[in-house]
Amino acid sequence: MNGGICYPEDKIPFARLVPMGLQHVVAMFGATVLAPLLMGFNPQVALLFSGIGTLIFVAATGMKVPSYLGSSFAFIGPVLAVTGGDPARLPLALCGIAGAGLLYLVAAAATIRWGSRWIDWLMPPVVTGAVVALIGLNLASSAVANAINSKLAVNSAVDVRLLIVAAVTFLVAALVPLHAKGFLKVLPILIGVITGYALAAALGVLDPASLARIRDAAWIGLPHFETPVFSTHALIVIAPMFLVLVAENKGHIAAISSYLGRDLNPYLGRAYLGDALATLVSAFGGGTPQTTYAENMAVMAITRVFSTYNFLMAGAVAILLGLCPKFGALIESIPRPVLGGVSLILYGLITLMGVRIWIDAKVDFEDSRNLAVAGSSIILATGLGMTGLTVAGLNIAGIAAGTLFAIVLNAGLSLGRRGPAAGQR
Repeated sequence: MNGGICYPEDKIPFARLVPMGLQHVVAMFGATVLAPLLMGFNPQVALLFSGIGTLIFVAATGMKVPSYLGSSFAFIGPVLAVTGGDPARLPLALCGIAGAGLLYLVAAAATIRWGSRWIDWLMPPVVTGAVVALIGLNLASSAVANAINSKLAVNSAVDVRLLIVAAVTFLVAALVPLHAKGFLKVLPILIGVITGYALAAALGVLDPASLARIRDAAWIGLPHFETPVFSTHALIVIAPMFLVLVAENKGHIAAISSYLGRDLNPYLGRAYLGDALATLVSAFGGGTPQTTYAENMAVMAITRVFSTYNFLMAGAVAILLGLCPKFGALIESIPRPVLGGVSLILYGLITLMGVRIWIDAKVDFEDSRNLAVAGSSIILATGLGMTGLTVAGLNIAGIAAGTLFAIVLNAGLSLGRRGPAAGQR
């Protein structure tokens, strides 16, 4: 540890590693469970494979790149286009996800073999910064809706109590890094969630059904696994989404590099390899496509702890969640206002990570092409939000639409351009 930063290779004592790993699980839990629910997957399976995928990623990168892998929101629209919401058709969607994983493997092999110059041309800093920023902005409505309610209205005493829970959770998580002492300083999200949960219990707003599920859940239980069934249609619709995973991963690598003050770009190919293998393994077990999670990068940015040992622990805890229904039910019982309170911080930091990529790369925003690429892709993704764009029955989520738009627009506007790499001075 140097200069207040805990680097990827730095070891953490086990007694501290457990709560720090749990903090990363709490940060990713809401999104990792929500995505499979929206797609019709089993959340317990998704949790299990997010843990397995994280361990695969850490191993593939030689413990050089700190990151957590969870369910990708970019695939929601294509998956639903294949399944039509029918769980019986999920094996067909798994074929498409496996296809995306295979294409991702090809991209990883190309990057490992020939370097990242082709990725740098396709996705210069103006694009990667926009992709990271639009992820945070696209999720903003989810954070606000959880913190208040889906109607964004405070009409009853219960609404007031829930708003108090969200506000206290937010304030605790925001103040811990500023005023806590010693080890507690690096646990802002976990402390915020615990405080919010306790306050929710004291105010009587915990969901009785969630508490009943904790009581009735078994301590140990295997989820139901599924395997892919070949479908040409699913491959055509879903497999091309690997490009979104490529863009997200590159943006996340750039963001982590910026905060670390260390260039992780040489490990980009291995990061692609880890993410691709994780997605493939997940697909062959009935899980969701995997992607590096910006929520966990936000936790690292707050705590300045980038040790990959954190993610070994987080992956192990997620596997435990997948194999221990009671523990999973406990995490699932966290009230929405509590998740909303911490999400306000996490999603805000994700957005600013994108801005930091632009600043560090000295992206020239006097260039109208950069303005068009960054501004329009962010507005498009934010405007579409979680609802996404539906064309001829195919829905494309806001994150996926904004990412693909940024890549295509940048490539189109950069044709024939000379001088510095697109997006830079």
